[in-house]
Parts: sequence; C-alpha cells; structure tokens
Amino acid sequence: MGDRREFLLSLLMQSEHERYMRRAIALTANNPRAPYAAVLVDAAKNEIVAEGWNKSRQNPLLHGETDAINTCANQKPGIDWTKLTLYTTAEPCPMCTAAAMWAGIPTIVYGSSIPFLTALGGGQIDIRSTEVVRRTGFRKATVVGGVLEEECNALFLAAKKL
Repeated sequence: MGDRREFLLSLLMQSEHERYMRRAIALTANNPRAPYAAVLVDAAKNEIVAEGWNKSRQNPLLHGETDAINTCANQKPGIDWTKLTLYTTAEPCPMCTAAAMWAGIPTIVYGSSIPFLTALGGGQIDIRSTEVVRRTGFRKATVVGGVLEEECNALFLAAKKL
C-alpha cells in the first residue's frame, strides 16, 4: 500500500512540476534570444507568487531566477521563502542557485541542464546546482532536473538560430 501511495504522490508532484514549468516556458517569449525564465510557487497555496525572465542586457545580475526572486522580495515583503519552489527553464547557474539558497528556497526544479547548455556553446559556469547546494552548509535544498526537458532544450536550440 505504501509503495502505491508513494507512486501516486510522485505522479501528482510530476504533474504540478510540469504545470509550473509550462508557465516558465511561456515567459521565455519575453526574451526568446535568452530563454531563461522562472516562476516562484507557494506550494502550500498552490499559487505563483513571482515570475521573472532574463534581463541581463539591462543588468547582468538579472537572470530569470534572480529576476523572480527580486520581484518576490519587492512585491511580497515578509514572505516565507521556505514554502516556495523555484521553477526555471534551465539549471540555475551558481549565482542563481546561491541566491535561492540565501533566500531559503527549499526546492529548485529545472528543465535544461548545464551540460546541455555548455554543449550548445553557451556561456555557462560549469558548476552544477547540486554541487552548490551540497556545499551550502547552512541550508538544505532539493534539486529536481529534467522537467519538460525536451521542450526547454528546444527553446535553447531555437535561440541559437536567432
């Protein structure tokens, strides 16, 4: 009985991950040349609390994830970051993973991986999110990769042609 329940919970969670990843994918229309977009979700309330996309031409620190984190901090002062999940079209770079860790976000879900992006020739720091999380001694987080990976990969393949 326990195995079946865990399996059903896993399917439900996968469905939720895909739902929010689809919103992140939709946000990439704001910058199709750099399709890095993110949403922050309050898992308990099942609602999106902030969105962001790559604005690094305006500010080199505004990757999709940091844009969403900044938006949330500005619009929702006092939010309980430990209740949030970060969904992002690409595995967060070390800066973005560290920002999520500093905020206290316990779950990071991504589509395309850093190795995939590196293989495309994109400028990436080749340090995986799991490594940043592992080396953060003051907080713990779960990293879930490969959610809607093919759809996310297609965004970056298309961006390379623009």
